[in-house]
Amino acid sequence: MGIVAGVVTELAPGERRVAMAPSALSVFNKTGAQILMETGAGAAAGFPDSEYTDKGVQFAGRAEVFAQSDVILQVRSLGANPETGESDLALMRPGQVVIGFGEPLTAGDAARALAERRVSYLAMELMPRITRAQSMDALSSMATIAGYKAVLIAADSLNRMFPMLMTAAGTVAPARVLVIGAGVAGLQAIATARRLGAVVSGYDIRAAVKEQIESLGARFIVLDVQAEGSEDKGGYAKAMSEDFYRRQREAMASVLADNSVVITTAAVPGRKAPVLVTREMMQRMAPGSVIVDIAAERGGNCEVTRAGETVEENGVRVIGPVNLPSTIPYHASQMYAKNIATFLKYLLNKEGNLTLNREDEIVRETLVTHNGEVVHARVRELLGLPELQAVAQEK
Repeated sequence: MGIVAGVVTELAPGERRVAMAPSALSVFNKTGAQILMETGAGAAAGFPDSEYTDKGVQFAGRAEVFAQSDVILQVRSLGANPETGESDLALMRPGQVVIGFGEPLTAGDAARALAERRVSYLAMELMPRITRAQSMDALSSMATIAGYKAVLIAADSLNRMFPMLMTAAGTVAPARVLVIGAGVAGLQAIATARRLGAVVSGYDIRAAVKEQIESLGARFIVLDVQAEGSEDKGGYAKAMSEDFYRRQREAMASVLADNSVVITTAAVPGRKAPVLVTREMMQRMAPGSVIVDIAAERGGNCEVTRAGETVEENGVRVIGPVNLPSTIPYHASQMYAKNIATFLKYLLNKEGNLTLNREDEIVRETLVTHNGEVVHARVRELLGLPELQAVAQEK
């Protein structure tokens, strides 16, 4: 008999995604794992219970799902749901495994609380960016959604159309769009803006992405600013010095003035987002221009950004959207579910039992708490805890 994986309704305010979509259930074929879901858990994402029951999923109340499940699959676990996440703590039991987003590099108290419950918590946002973990990389999946939606928000808010149009009333010039940051979100934003007919430019401190930007039909912006070591060994962006960001802003100011839309995507895991667009730089943009700051939840790349709000200064609108993936919950859930299901399958041995081998890079990098301890090296450092001895451990 395999494990029982539980899926519950997301309690975070405004969260419409679900951790398991019907399309991802096929990943569990031949593993012996059973799925137990809270009644109605997929409804907000567009998946009625009937789509799951047709595939053999069973339903129960929230408390029963926690009580019967060996592992809980969530989109936003405790650290990523500070408003209501604590209500689930009492339902968790020692030895239970929880997998989901949890902001472990900023929500240290949540990690402590999960450790005290003796829960083994694995954070999806810490998935290493290595080849064999690509199919489990939920951050990239959700960034794809965010990049796409950010451009739609910009197009809806702009006082002009994106494509060039030749009409009887004359020719309409295309909108000019600048995307700052060419990670997954930035590249998707570039591709989406191009599909809508805009003239698109892209900038990134990593010169290596020039080919990717140009392959999407955008112009790569070259600034006379040197950036060495802009990625960490895990493939995530590193924070640069304040002097570097100052020089980058100075070089970027004239580029902003040529664009009516700016999409900013620069974020560093566990750190406040760098300020790339200042008030002074905004003053050079034409009235009616729009900035969509995808990094709003981390403080924003624009000096005036306020998370969840739209700010207007000198005729320029700065939009700070939060949780963009939740605004397209159907496909966001499908993508996330495939990531988390693939990860869970990876953790199952041939007998269908869940194992946590801490010598494995994927397990080591994602495992935050285990056996009553915060075990992740970076999280321990942030909490001021002493370094743990390296341990190979299985559950």
